[in-house]
Amino acid sequence: MKINLFVVLGLGLLSACAVSKKSKADKDLLLLREAMTGSFSSAAQAARDTNYFDISLHMYPIWPKREGHWLYVEQAVTANPGKPYRQRVYQLEQRDAQTFVSHVYTIKAEKEYVNAWKTPEKFEELALDGIELKAGCEVVLRKDGKLFSGATGDKTCPSELRGASYATSKVTIHPDKIVSWDQGFNAEGKQVWGATLGGYEFLKKKN
Repeated sequence: MKINLFVVLGLGLLSACAVSKKSKADKDLLLLREAMTGSFSSAAQAARDTNYFDISLHMYPIWPKREGHWLYVEQAVTANPGKPYRQRVYQLEQRDAQTFVSHVYTIKAEKEYVNAWKTPEKFEELALDGIELKAGCEVVLRKDGKLFSGATGDKTCPSELRGASYATSKVTIHPDKIVSWDQGFNAEGKQVWGATLGGYEFLKKKN
């Protein structure tokens, strides 16, 4: 049986291209996860601008054996680390070459996981039905060089905090810092919580 050498070469090139594209996609998603991983602080911003609080932000990978990329996220006033005001699980997804999504989940028994960023293996006991998706609160990010920037949808993320009707988040992720601007608005569109002058600047302290 004769084998068409050009067909074989063509299939080989197509296969190589497919692997190359997949490798690049995996690389970019891992780059995003790496940039988001670590302990961050807004202490420097708070020191120069009293409109901002000294906040600690911790984000660490969990569930290494499960499909996908998952992070545990915890925020607290630095002076009171035992009482975080936000605990979430993020799931990272890549939609196309330039577009990434961070899906947001609440933790039903969140008090059991306070400061669990120090021991990510604790989440092995947390089943998927122990978290709940915050539909409409996902952040869609676009890659631009080494930066990932994006936001939630327009009025898609419900919030009842301090009389709010919906919340928005605008995020820019740098290799060494994250700028995050979270705001809550009432039904009339008036801001009722969150920073008013711009986002919080969280500098990475350690991976």
